[in-house]
Amino acid sequence: MPTTLVSPMNDASVMAGVAAHRLETLVGKRVALLDITKPGGNIFLDRVEHLLKDRFGVAEVIRTEKPTYTKPAPAGVLEALRGVDALIEALAD
Repeated sequence: MPTTLVSPMNDASVMAGVAAHRLETLVGKRVALLDITKPGGNIFLDRVEHLLKDRFGVAEVIRTEKPTYTKPAPAGVLEALRGVDALIEALAD
């Protein structure tokens, strides 16, 4: 039986993107916290929310979560993130 070797390398060319605009300050901003629902993510985001408000003067923290970490966020979750100044996604285990 012949052996077939498959390269794990991605040969597709990638175009360079433009980095997102960086905020000069978080004071008075609306920040979204996205929990991807892995174990421990909510604990991490609880602490991040506290720090954002107490240390960085964030005006509003919006919390939302994906139904499962194994799939992309559905449209409803993405819609809840519209209009925020910044987004932090929790990855934990």
